[in-house]
Amino acid sequence: MTQAERDGWVVVTVAGEMDLISSPAVRQKVHDAVAAGRRRVVLDLVDVRFCDSSGVGVLIGARRLMRSCAGRLRIVLPEDVPMVTAPTEGYGGGAHVNRVLAALGVRRLFEVYPDLEAATDDTARPLSA
Repeated sequence: MTQAERDGWVVVTVAGEMDLISSPAVRQKVHDAVAAGRRRVVLDLVDVRFCDSSGVGVLIGARRLMRSCAGRLRIVLPEDVPMVTAPTEGYGGGAHVNRVLAALGVRRLFEVYPDLEAATDDTARPLSA
C-alpha cells in the first residue's frame, strides 16, 4: 500500500488483498488523512485481487467518515468486470472488488472512476453503478 498526493487528492493505492489482515492498514490511512485535515481521498483499488467482508466494511466505513467531515471519497475500479468463478482465475485488477460491491448492492454508494486520472479530475463524472 502506498500513499501520495495528486491534484489536491490524497491517493491511497492498495494492491493484493483487502482482507482481515490488510484492511486495518487501509482504514488507518484514511483516518490519518482526515486527522491531517485532508477531505479529498481516492482509494485506488485497481490492483486488488481479492476483497472479503472486512475490506467491504473498510470501504463503507471510509465513506461514512468522509461524509461526516464533509469530505469526498472516490474509488478507482476497472469498468469491465470479467465473469469468472474464482479469484485466481484471471481476474483483472480490481474486478473482484467491483463484483463484490455490485453483488452486495453497495457499489452505487461510491463514486467509482475507471482510472486515477479521472478520479483526481474535478470535472470527471463517476461511472454508473
